[in-house]
Amino acid sequence: MPHDLDDPSLYINRELSWLSFNRRVLEEAQDAGVPLLERVKFLAIVSSNLDEFFMVRVGGLQQKVQAGITRSSGADRMTPTAQLEAIAVAVKEAVAEQYRCLTDDVLPKLRESGIVIRAEKDLTAEEHRHVQDVFRSQIFPVLTPLAIDPGHPFPHLANKSLNLAVLLRRPGDPEPLYAVVQVPGVLPRFVPLPGTADAEPKPSMFAFCPLEDVIRLHLADLFPGMMIGDAVCFRVTRDSEFEIEDEVDDLLRAIEDHIKQRRRGHAVRLEIEATAPAEVVQFLVGAVDVDPGDVTRIPGLLDLTGLFQLHALPGFNDLRDPPYVAAPVREFAQASSPWAAIRGKDILIHHPYESFKHVTDFVEAAADDDRVLAIKQTLYRTSSDSPIIRALGRAADRGKQVTAVIELKARLDEERNILWAKELEKAGVHVVFGFVGLKTHCKVCLVVRRDEDNTLRRYVHLSTGNYNPQTARVYTDLGFFTCRADFADDVSALFNYLTGYAELPQWRKLIVAPSRLMDFMIEKIDREAANQAAGKPARIAAKVNGLIEPAVVQALYRASRAGVPVEIVCRGVCALRPGVAGVSETVRVVSVVDRFLEHSRIFFFGNAGDPEVYIGSADLMDRNLTRRVEVVFPIEQPDLKARVIDEILKTTLSDNCKARELLSDGTYNRIVPAADESSIRSQQRFLELAAESERRQQQAQAPVERPKLATGLNGAAPTKHAKPHAKSRKGRG
Repeated sequence: MPHDLDDPSLYINRELSWLSFNRRVLEEAQDAGVPLLERVKFLAIVSSNLDEFFMVRVGGLQQKVQAGITRSSGADRMTPTAQLEAIAVAVKEAVAEQYRCLTDDVLPKLRESGIVIRAEKDLTAEEHRHVQDVFRSQIFPVLTPLAIDPGHPFPHLANKSLNLAVLLRRPGDPEPLYAVVQVPGVLPRFVPLPGTADAEPKPSMFAFCPLEDVIRLHLADLFPGMMIGDAVCFRVTRDSEFEIEDEVDDLLRAIEDHIKQRRRGHAVRLEIEATAPAEVVQFLVGAVDVDPGDVTRIPGLLDLTGLFQLHALPGFNDLRDPPYVAAPVREFAQASSPWAAIRGKDILIHHPYESFKHVTDFVEAAADDDRVLAIKQTLYRTSSDSPIIRALGRAADRGKQVTAVIELKARLDEERNILWAKELEKAGVHVVFGFVGLKTHCKVCLVVRRDEDNTLRRYVHLSTGNYNPQTARVYTDLGFFTCRADFADDVSALFNYLTGYAELPQWRKLIVAPSRLMDFMIEKIDREAANQAAGKPARIAAKVNGLIEPAVVQALYRASRAGVPVEIVCRGVCALRPGVAGVSETVRVVSVVDRFLEHSRIFFFGNAGDPEVYIGSADLMDRNLTRRVEVVFPIEQPDLKARVIDEILKTTLSDNCKARELLSDGTYNRIVPAADESSIRSQQRFLELAAESERRQQQAQAPVERPKLATGLNGAAPTKHAKPHAKSRKGRG
């Protein structure tokens, strides 16, 4: 009897799948083959990821439990209470592994390499004098000790802030008193010890003391005349999930109000030092108002996001990934302007291997070109010092028609986006906030230019990733440039839809969510199943960050039942169980976790031997398909299509160094090369391909020495050409 595709056992729980992804990140920190400071970085990323997970996912589940909701919204049908219980077990195991990695492996190796973190008890007399000077001159003025008594209630502590709970007594009075000292987030987490700050280029030793330990050493300065007892480090994570009502009159004001509420969100996790006395833990549980089950005892430094400071230390290049410089794209490098390059052919850029500067150059050229009449752009997340924001403001100042669709609801970036919106409005940019009930997540830019031949032409950039020069250096994404009229018509219609009152058009090239994308994906998957049943060539391949939507998972199950080979690269959460007999035997799912964050989305369909390739901003998740404005679009130019299929997809699916394969029980198995196989590390291969491309460009542009005529022994005039002298950039990974 065929398996019921609604059976919850066929679906992996979203939250547990995400925690599994974070364990794969932890594996990179545990991998002795990863450069040591990169391992430090991965330990910090694990903690940063967990912070956001608790703020958003756990916070949302706790809201459901408090509201008495017992039904699950997921296809796995796991209740909110059951999910919270399973999360607690998984997080406890992962945190224990993380700290074993830090304490038993990474910190000893750092010490061997000249980087030491000293606990307060290990400081020398000279170091004690040094930190005392630093404390009194730089730290003490920033601190505010907070007494806890009937006249001073327990303070509201900032989300993710590090704090000290201090147990005090007055001389001669046995009654315990409590106080709280917040560890200032405006100061570096690690205080350099003597002889470490000015050593160049590489010191024999960089030694640090954690800021909280420096404060703990000098509590008597904060509480003069008091007897100091235990001083316990702790940290509170708060619920940051919120929903915007559909009926709001002013979206900007509503977001600003919710940001203020978020700062006072209820506590979802209390992290505390493992050595904390029971009475202090009990006091904090009541004061912070968390369930005892939401307490995590930490066997070491709290808040390992502070390790980013160590990763950024000067020198120590031998402890980092080899540096690389993103390669220029030949079409742009050889053209007189971005417009000339795009008029020549469609252009595909593979970031971060190829330069994101071509994207910023595109927007900046549009801002400064007198022939450009209008610029329209979506902005979901961008960098803190964005050249794109400056270019849009400059364009408006020059009198161009500039429209920016800014997504105020970009999670945890709302405040930054509000600032950009206000700054752009001051510059004269027409700022639009999209829809109340939908996030505008698509990545689109449209430039309208009157070209030299007096033709009004529209230039389009579409992408899988954000207009963010900072993340473009560490996220893998695909960008696409074209000036084809069919794409330009669709993009113009999309902006009209986003900014005005417009019915959805009959799209010529774009596939847009939420109106069409879900049906489109299911139709394409079902077509492959029909082709397989008819004996025609059929295949499905995809590269996404998440695969959760049950309707899409079921379509893939149907395709597998029909015998369609299905290969999926899914970096993060995945609800689909591959390899289930009678359901998903032809499905293979892998996750690649490496130096760069895999972020591009690619969809391939065999189409009876005439392959189709699409890229875009959307993952195969309910939020992307039903609650966001997303854009997926075809890659049709033969050379670009072949590149996506044969280079990007094939290489990624062939990775046997940094890929993990998902098993039917929901666990992941790291892939290793067989004895007769070559090692393929996909990201390293893409760096090599970019370097080879740049080298060819340099060789093609290298000057050639004029032939020197000479009379040979046989009377001939031989010629001798100089060899190309250009070399590839040093240090490319």
